[in-house]
Amino acid sequence: MSEQKNKKDKEKMKQKIYMTVTVAIIIIGLIILAAYLIMDNQNAEENKLTYTELIEKIDDGVVEKIEMTVGSTTVKVKLKDVEKEKQTIVPSTQAFIELVQEKKLEGNMIDLNQNPEGILKTIGSGLFSILPTLLLLALIILMFKMQGLGDKGKVYDSETTNSKITFDDVAGLDEEKHEMMEIVDFLKNPKRFYEMGAKIPRGVLLCGQPGTGKTLIAKAIAGQANVPFISMSGSEFIEMFAGLGASRVRKLFEKAKKISPCIIFIDEIDAIGSRRTSGSGAETENNQTLNQLLVEMDGFDTEETIIVLAATNRPEMLDKALLRPGRFDRRITIALPDLRGREAILKIHAKEKKFSSEVDLKSIAEDTAGFTGADLANILNEAAIIATINDHDVITNKDIEDAVKKVTVGLEKQSRVVSEKDKKLTAYHEAGHAIVSSQLETQKDIKEVSIIPRGVAGGYTMYRTNEDKYYISKTEMQEKLVALLGGRAAEKIVLNDISTGASNDIEVATDIAKNMITKYGMSETLGPISINTEQDPYELQLLGEKFGDAIGAEVKILLDNAYVRAQTLIHENREKLDRVAQALIKKEVISAEEFQELIK
Repeated sequence: MSEQKNKKDKEKMKQKIYMTVTVAIIIIGLIILAAYLIMDNQNAEENKLTYTELIEKIDDGVVEKIEMTVGSTTVKVKLKDVEKEKQTIVPSTQAFIELVQEKKLEGNMIDLNQNPEGILKTIGSGLFSILPTLLLLALIILMFKMQGLGDKGKVYDSETTNSKITFDDVAGLDEEKHEMMEIVDFLKNPKRFYEMGAKIPRGVLLCGQPGTGKTLIAKAIAGQANVPFISMSGSEFIEMFAGLGASRVRKLFEKAKKISPCIIFIDEIDAIGSRRTSGSGAETENNQTLNQLLVEMDGFDTEETIIVLAATNRPEMLDKALLRPGRFDRRITIALPDLRGREAILKIHAKEKKFSSEVDLKSIAEDTAGFTGADLANILNEAAIIATINDHDVITNKDIEDAVKKVTVGLEKQSRVVSEKDKKLTAYHEAGHAIVSSQLETQKDIKEVSIIPRGVAGGYTMYRTNEDKYYISKTEMQEKLVALLGGRAAEKIVLNDISTGASNDIEVATDIAKNMITKYGMSETLGPISINTEQDPYELQLLGEKFGDAIGAEVKILLDNAYVRAQTLIHENREKLDRVAQALIKKEVISAEEFQELIK
């Protein structure tokens, strides 16, 4: 199967290269042809002689020779003492021949039937005149072929692929799978539902964060029902030609009707399904594509077993006409996996990997709260890569911990040369985060503190994430601000200076403070109000300038209070801060147990 796929990929690559080369040759040919025609036209203008001027030259006796071709109104004139021949268009060839004979000039009549060279010249000039048109038509045809008019959806079925995905390959989505089983039953046995008077669900919208498994569960439905699966991305509908998106929607549904029962899956549907506007250009093209999709979903026959699945992580951007009953009848939210879900996902991705007996997948699941299924798969894959590079026979806990750090913080940079001054600053900065967090009730336990550079960070403080949180209280968010500003507070108090090292902390803290005021309604002054400037940038303007000033003042108060509290905690725990910072300067990395010993 892999050999067939490789052959298909090679053939596709050859076709792309062939088309690219062909188009390049045509474009170069057109450029050369255009340059030639321009130069030829300029030369023709220079060598042109009017009929009146020709008669005058004949009368003056400066004409040496006149050459004519039967059936042509163009004559070539050779003048005395002039090297290049001139060309003249005569109104009547017969009258001109009589004039030549009357003047007793030398005439050279060339019969096309008797002179093959003249025939070839005539045919050549005729072909040359239509060559630009032929080249232009060829270019247009090739461009349309490269755009792939309409026929873009990839079809997956049991005959073309061995890697059939079923619900057994999906973990952490038990409730979602249960709801999807109804669709599988309908695809397998639609008559049972028709006899009861039930109608086919036209569409199912899968919403969730990137990496939560929206595409995976869509493929699992097709695999479980054993029906063809046509996949297409929302961005594939839009191209540079107007009307092409609507054409692709029509072709997609035509293809689905031919292989019904089947599933159409449109990934990132917000690329074509966003709210319609009265704009022009690309927006008009998007509107036409969306309108065609709405028409096709309404035009299903009751006997056509076709279900449209769509995925998006921005459902609020979609047009309301898409979400009404009769189109996307169902909306399923794919949430982040909980503890049991993460453990089940890890077990699936661990099937083909070799692990040490000490590795506990449940422990990994406990430490990865908030991770998506894609994140967990990436961690195990990185752990396998790290184990291979380190010549380990099996994947160890250390490999997995390094993989988590690599994914969440960045690649470790042991070779970077850090000055003693920067090392001290980083140590007190990270110690400030750790000390302040340890004094806050709602903040997570410290897992590891390091001053080894990773990614863009000069150091990091890792926290235990062993609890799934679905709601965050105001107190937690306020204390999160304090913890984030702990590093800046430590710099200010210990070194009596501040650095750029806290830039990311300040950015995150500012975003949290803004969301508390404008999104979660946690302002005691402004009250429970939500403002979304991302969707509507003019929403804040409608409320007035004073309201915007009040929001800015509230955000500043939150950050100022958090910074003052962080400084207070640093002052109160200065001895602990020094011990942790000195340990970091000496060892570079301290574990949770070592940190607890230092602050006792």
